[in-house]
Amino acid sequence: MRNLILCTFCLSVTLVNPAGADPFDGYRMVDLSHGYGPETLYWPTSPSRFERTELAYGETDAGFFYAANSICTPEHGGTHLDAPIHFHADGLTTDEVPLDRLIAPAVVIDISAASAANPDYRMSVEDIERHEGEHGAIPSGSIIIARTGWSTRWPDAKDYLGDDTPGDASNLHFPSFGKEAAQMLVEERQAAAIGIDTASIDYGQSRDFPVHQIAAGRNVPGLENLTNLEELPARGAYLIALPMKIEGGSGGPARVVALVPETSSK
Repeated sequence: MRNLILCTFCLSVTLVNPAGADPFDGYRMVDLSHGYGPETLYWPTSPSRFERTELAYGETDAGFFYAANSICTPEHGGTHLDAPIHFHADGLTTDEVPLDRLIAPAVVIDISAASAANPDYRMSVEDIERHEGEHGAIPSGSIIIARTGWSTRWPDAKDYLGDDTPGDASNLHFPSFGKEAAQMLVEERQAAAIGIDTASIDYGQSRDFPVHQIAAGRNVPGLENLTNLEELPARGAYLIALPMKIEGGSGGPARVVALVPETSSK
C-alpha cells in the first residue's frame, strides 16, 4: 500500500509536470524543522546539548577559503526522529527505518484549540473521528501529524516544555497524542510514522510513555519538535523526513520538509 501511495505521488507529479519540466512545479516546499544551535531545546535530563566547534575558518596558505566544524549532539533534541528501538528492544534502529516510513503522504490532525485551553491535552479517538468526518478515512501508510500550535513557543524552554528546571522532567506540561488515539492511528490506520510540534509524542506529564511504546512496538517511528505545521493542509501534502543515518542509533537529528500543492487550502 505504501509503495502504491508513493507511486501515486510520482504519477501525480508526472501528470502535472511534463517531461523536462521542474518535477516540483505546482508544489511549494515548507521546512518543518528547527535549526540546531545554542538555543536548541533538549529533554531536561539530557546530559549535554548541541555543540559546534570551529576547526577551520579563513584563507588557507594555498590562497583559497576553507571552513569546517565538528558537532556534538544527543540523538534526541531539536527536530528529530525517534527510531523504534528507542522504546522497544527489538525495534528498528535509525539506519534500519525504511524510506517508505519517512517519505509518505501527510495527514494533519488539528488539536490546537484544545491544546491552547489545556496544556496537558491528549489527542482523543473523538479527535480522529472528527477529522475523518471532515476529510475522509485516513489512508494507511500516511505520516500522521498532530498540530498543537506549540512550536510558536520555541525556543523558550519554560513556555515550550512547561518547566525549565535543569535535570528535572517531572513538571513538564505540553500536549500530545493520547494512548487510545495512538492505538487507533498505529494499529487500525496503519500509520507509517507519527509526529508532533511538541517535545514528545507523549504528553509532558507522562511517566510511562505509552504512545512511544505503542508506536515502537509496531516499528512506527516518531517525529518530534516539528514546526510550521500551520502551513500544511489537513490532507494533500507529502512529507520527507530524513534523519542522520546513525548506525545502531535510537534516533537522530532530522530535516523534515513538506511538499504542499499550490492549490491546497490550509
